[in-house]
Amino acid sequence: MLALIVVANPSSKSLSHAMASAAEQVLVARGYETAFHDLYAERFDPIQPTGEDGNVGSSNMLVEQHCSELARADLILVFHPNWWGQPPAILKGWIDRVFRLNTAYAYPDGVGFEGVPVGLLRARIAIVVNTSNTPAEREAAAFGDPLETLWKKCIFGLCGVTNVVRRVYGPVSGSTAPQRAAWLAEITTLVEKAA
Repeated sequence: MLALIVVANPSSKSLSHAMASAAEQVLVARGYETAFHDLYAERFDPIQPTGEDGNVGSSNMLVEQHCSELARADLILVFHPNWWGQPPAILKGWIDRVFRLNTAYAYPDGVGFEGVPVGLLRARIAIVVNTSNTPAEREAAAFGDPLETLWKKCIFGLCGVTNVVRRVYGPVSGSTAPQRAAWLAEITTLVEKAA
C-alpha cells in the first residue's frame, strides 16, 4: 500500500510540516510505503513549459516520479495553508502538471475534451489539511469555503476519488503550544482511521 504525502508550505517549521510528519509516522507504523514530498524543499517547478501543452508527459523526471506515485497511491494526503482561498502557487502548479490526462483522468473513446472525463486514480481516500490565520466564522461568512469545492469536486472528484476528508486548523498565528499539540493529535487519529 502506497501513501502519497504532499506538503506545500515554504516554512519547514510550519504546522503543515508537523502534521504531514505526524501522518507519515502513523502510516509507516501501519506498514504503508510512503512517498513524502515537500514541494518547496524539492524545488518543484510549478510552471508547465510550452512543450508540455498536451499534458501527457514531461521531460522533468521529478514530474514523472510524482505522476507515477499519484497513479499508484492507495491514499493521498495534502497539507497546505489557505492563501487567498487557494493553495499556494507551487501546489497549484503541481496539480496542473501531475493531475494530468491519462494519469489522473481520461476521456472515453470517442469523447472529446468537451465531454465528461472519467477518473483514473486508484486511491480510495484523500485527506486534505489546511491551515489558516482567519477565524473559521469570519472565513465562512466573508468567503465561503472555495477550497472545499476545489479539492472535493474539481480535483479529486473529477479524478475518481470520492472519499475526500478535509480539515481546517487555525488561526495558527495566535495558537498556543497545547492547541497545536491537540491539532496534531487530531491528525494522528484521522490518519489512523483512514489507514
